[in-house]
Amino acid sequence: MSPEDLVLTPQGIRFRGRMIPCSIGRAGITADKREGDRATPAGLHRITGLWYRRDRLPPPARWARAIGPGDLWCDAPGDPAYNHHARAPLAASHERLRRADPLYDLILTTDWNWPEAVPGRGSAIFLHQWRRPRLGTEGCIAFARRDLIWIARHATPGTRLIVPQP
Repeated sequence: MSPEDLVLTPQGIRFRGRMIPCSIGRAGITADKREGDRATPAGLHRITGLWYRRDRLPPPARWARAIGPGDLWCDAPGDPAYNHHARAPLAASHERLRRADPLYDLILTTDWNWPEAVPGRGSAIFLHQWRRPRLGTEGCIAFARRDLIWIARHATPGTRLIVPQP
């Protein structure tokens, strides 16, 4: 491990000499991730993308992509777009990346079950804004807005996210 890694600890995420409070999946951490289990997958993951709401935030880094009204993330295990970015219209089950609430104003995507997605192994494991401190997520890792912006400014494609085994 290095200071350049995002490392999940019981106190939060350790990154670049800071300890940053975070929320994880409501069901904790799992070594056997399944779609809809509300658990954060253990393992070594990498940051693959950075998305932001241009109408709500300035770009946090040069490599950030703006979230548009038609941007989706497919969570339908039987669909060819499973666990990938997709565009509307999409008949299969999906999450809208452009939400009314601020949870997805800024998203860092991970390589969990990506790019070769195995059906049912889980999708949309993101770093995003939390609803409130320490409230469990559907499996993502969530942060206070200011901390997420700081992470987005300092992470790069390929930054390692280490989630220790339970």
